[in-house]
Amino acid sequence: MTTTLGIRREDKNRWEQRVPLIPKHIQNLNKEHGIKTIVQPSPIRVFSDSEYKKMGAQVQESLSPSSVVFAVKEIPLPSFEKGKTYVFFSHTIKGQHHNMPMLKKMMQLGCTLIDYERIVDANGRRLVFFGRYAGLAGMVDTLWTLGRRFHTEQIDTPFNTIKQTIHYKDLTDIKKHLAVVGKEIKTKGLPSSMTPLIIGFTGYGHVSVGAQEILDIFPVKEIQPKDIVSIFQNPSNKVIYKVVFKEEHLVEPTNPGKKFDLQEYYQHPERYRLTFEQYIPYLSVLMNCIFWSAQYPRLLTKQYTKRLFSKKETPRLKVIGDISADINGAIEFTEKTTSPDNPVFVYNPLTDTIKEGYEGDGVVVMAVDNLPCELPKESSESFSEVLSQFVPEIMDADFKAQDFEKVKLPAEIKNAMILYQGKLTPAYQYINKYL
Repeated sequence: MTTTLGIRREDKNRWEQRVPLIPKHIQNLNKEHGIKTIVQPSPIRVFSDSEYKKMGAQVQESLSPSSVVFAVKEIPLPSFEKGKTYVFFSHTIKGQHHNMPMLKKMMQLGCTLIDYERIVDANGRRLVFFGRYAGLAGMVDTLWTLGRRFHTEQIDTPFNTIKQTIHYKDLTDIKKHLAVVGKEIKTKGLPSSMTPLIIGFTGYGHVSVGAQEILDIFPVKEIQPKDIVSIFQNPSNKVIYKVVFKEEHLVEPTNPGKKFDLQEYYQHPERYRLTFEQYIPYLSVLMNCIFWSAQYPRLLTKQYTKRLFSKKETPRLKVIGDISADINGAIEFTEKTTSPDNPVFVYNPLTDTIKEGYEGDGVVVMAVDNLPCELPKESSESFSEVLSQFVPEIMDADFKAQDFEKVKLPAEIKNAMILYQGKLTPAYQYINKYL
């Protein structure tokens, strides 16, 4: 067994305080499996250097004694060491252009790469993830945005007291305050100018579940997509209407005689066309919580949004919480990602321009790309709880074995190995075309 693992400090930006393994779990790994830990010092990490030292970790700059290095986000090119194994979110499986130099560097050095994003079960469900916390923080930030947006229109709402996630003490503090806001909505109601308030969610995975967890603190009535229009006949101002859109609500077969088939859509998206636009005029807030890649249709195009905002009546759509935050992705006008200190911009579809902040003509977009870092302690604890269960087998693997097929690892981990000794593994050969 490899006896020493390394934990790299996060330095992608000043907001990234998360850790892959928390102090308590590295103590357990040492006691139960004899695995020692070296931690790089960090002035911003949510768990301090001293907390790691108390749990038996060695805090030092060099991670050279460790053969496996764990991190959260991408690692700078100069930090890679020859032949070492790295475990982190590489953001390379879609051939992301900005991370191809990093992948090339790892290949040149003969590194092995295990990506958390590809640690999945037999059904393809992710096992090690921050998704719920992206949803939690993203929903809070979107509700803050909604409050600020209405305030600029001289409409005061209970949402106006909501803060950004980073300005709360923790998740408990958030939920406590939102319960107060929810009680105000239930007793006093919302202004008629924003009623009915309908918030739509695309997707039903971990991100969507987290976002809905926050919204469900309020008085919420869930409706089906087919019932959206009827809500306007007799709406209540004392509830928020929630609607969750699944794949069958987003697209339909191009062949009129065919029924929607989920697996066919995944495998042959070209056989389907977008129908989601029919719901957009009725939504005040759209929460984008889906995994998207280029072969699938966009949820919201610039062309459609321009048509929507060209009509005489003011569109209901105020805010888009683009938690997925794919640049020019499912939301075509997500022109950039944002950060916790500058979380939103306004997209004007008539001029095809963006403006910082939440004031101006158009729709406000919240597109913070590392939302879980806004809840660093809770998200790290949850992540580490699962990851630590895989660590002993990762540390026990022989990454010097001559043949990739001979490396003994759980299927969940082996399938997440993008590089082995500097070469793309069979499942990831397609990345060659992006290199």
